[in-house]
Amino acid sequence: MGAKEGFIQFKRETPVSRDPQERVGDYKEIYEPFSDEKLNHQAARCMDCGIPFCHNGCPLGNVIPEFNDAVYEKDWAQAISILKSTNNFPEFTGRICPAPCEASCVLGINKDPVAIELIEKSIAEKAYELGLIQANPPKKRTNKHVAVIGSGPAGLAAADQLNQVGHEVTVFEKDAKPGGLLRYGIPDFKLEKWVIDRRIDLMKQEGVIFSCGTEVGFNIKAENILRNFDAVVLSTGAAQPRALNIRGSDLKGVHFAMDFLGKQNQVVGGEIEENPISAKGKHVIVIGGGDTGSDCIGTSNRHGAASITQLELLPKPPKQRTVLNPWPEWPMTLKTSSSHEEGAERVFSILTKEFIGNEAGEVTGLKLVDLEWMEKDGRMNFEEVEGTERIVPCDLAFIAIGYTGPAQNGLLEAFGVESMENTLPKSKNYQSTNPKVFLSGDMRRGQSLVVWAISEGREAAVKVDEFLMGASSLPQKDESFFQVEESLEGTE
Repeated sequence: MGAKEGFIQFKRETPVSRDPQERVGDYKEIYEPFSDEKLNHQAARCMDCGIPFCHNGCPLGNVIPEFNDAVYEKDWAQAISILKSTNNFPEFTGRICPAPCEASCVLGINKDPVAIELIEKSIAEKAYELGLIQANPPKKRTNKHVAVIGSGPAGLAAADQLNQVGHEVTVFEKDAKPGGLLRYGIPDFKLEKWVIDRRIDLMKQEGVIFSCGTEVGFNIKAENILRNFDAVVLSTGAAQPRALNIRGSDLKGVHFAMDFLGKQNQVVGGEIEENPISAKGKHVIVIGGGDTGSDCIGTSNRHGAASITQLELLPKPPKQRTVLNPWPEWPMTLKTSSSHEEGAERVFSILTKEFIGNEAGEVTGLKLVDLEWMEKDGRMNFEEVEGTERIVPCDLAFIAIGYTGPAQNGLLEAFGVESMENTLPKSKNYQSTNPKVFLSGDMRRGQSLVVWAISEGREAAVKVDEFLMGASSLPQKDESFFQVEESLEGTE
């Protein structure tokens, strides 16, 4: 522990963001540079707790106090060595993770938690700057061939781990470039795509093969992959959006969020010239209060929307934790994103009842009603507030209420993988009902976080390696974790 009283001496500080009126004119990262001196102070705030709850909060089990201490001591080689032992892509998680580790930080009991996410990003960037992250191909190959279907964070993590132990890994991706939702879902103002390209180039140098523009069932058959590879990892995400089944949802101008966000990322990346969905001059309504909805707000602001309103079914969260939401639980408090700062009206406890359209079949309005929430029979229920039904202008609507599971495109069936009633594939210790096929990421566990996807890819790689070689030297979580996972799978 570098500074015994660092948590007393220094307050939490994070990078200043660019002026909202300036940054809506581009898709660049919104934060200003952060000095090494300030970073040193933030690392000094770590208390090196006897029981570091941050470990438990992190799905990857990052060894946080140790890398904080290394940053305080300015030992960047040690810091990146510690960090990459549990996290393949700290440059991703250091930018877009909601930081459950910070929610679990012991300092957060009565002070602002340690800025762990910022420190993680800074370690990664400093390591690249100093040449501490370089291609390191495996010295020996096993002559085993593994196909990874999907190049999101889970697929990339699985591919990286399996390549490190000497297997020949080919990643198949249906889109033009690898990255999955990292590239085609998360806006550039949160994650510029050169960050992904830098990592992909490194993986290519280490021997991972990427086959983009390759979609199973269209230009390659599952049976050919099963015949030519010794094992397969499916990691195509939870791409089936949850529908909003109300009247008028088929009107022109009503879209799923990812149809909008993905196309905009293609525009920024130079793949297409124009987004077919434009928010310019329109009254935009975003249905759903999560991160995806927030991304729609930020992108609509950059298009020049006339107005943006975000609707949330649930009540407005409190600004502070309540007694029913104690540390170290995830804080169920009001979150204000950078996109909200750029301009949007947020309305809570609202039920969407019907989209209103014109004779041309275009959406022109949305019928809403206020809700009153109350506890009944031990559960929270809502009732419509009489006299509050109204129609608000709506030229463009984005549905951002989550995902139900893997895309229903026949992929699982093609690989002989059975599904449960909730559409998630059946699995045991990451192995599907086809022993040769393994599962990882959101398609296995359902919609979740990028950090969970990386963890899933790492754990799936262990099971694939054991399947191919009889044992694995790859790091893994302890067996009690898998016992919990099995018990949860059995109840679905």
